[in-house]
Amino acid sequence: MRAATVRRETKETRIEATLDLDGTGVHDVQTPLPFLTHMVEQLSRHGLFDLEVRAEGDTQIDGHHTTEDLGFVLGQCFHQALGDRRGIRRYGFAVLPMDDARVACTLDLGGRPFFVWELPLPKAKIGDFDVELAEVFFEAFARGALCNLHVVKERGDNLHHLVEISFKALAKALEAATRLDPRVVGVPSTKGTLTE
Repeated sequence: MRAATVRRETKETRIEATLDLDGTGVHDVQTPLPFLTHMVEQLSRHGLFDLEVRAEGDTQIDGHHTTEDLGFVLGQCFHQALGDRRGIRRYGFAVLPMDDARVACTLDLGGRPFFVWELPLPKAKIGDFDVELAEVFFEAFARGALCNLHVVKERGDNLHHLVEISFKALAKALEAATRLDPRVVGVPSTKGTLTE
């Protein structure tokens, strides 16, 4: 099974996540930030990953620690569930629209973390969620998953649409990159490994 459970507990957060890469999009996500919960559900639903999340954090201060640590834990889930990455396609991309917004997400599950965010967002809130925390989540995910991750805004102004379609684009890019391809023999790398 390509699955993993990761737990992280600090003085700021307590997070546990279980991921099955070969699921159907079943999810049970509980965080103290409703908009973040909604975004993480998008990863499961549109990536067709089964996902269970229990997250608590010091949101009485703000949502930063919870958002960052959850992004990191989910990235680690993907890293662990992929194992040695034999047979995967490795690369994934998606360019998705949501009304006025269009965002491109490209990634490489090649074992090296690198993050590019070209999606300028003003300091604002969506519900109780600080919009700037979207970037924090994606950066932490790239570190946890040991992946190259580029998120680029193509157009749009509505903040809710821009953030939501970014998560959906990540989901579709991950779905493509984690897919097993019978034509891929061994690890998709000329150096023979994607985990070091």
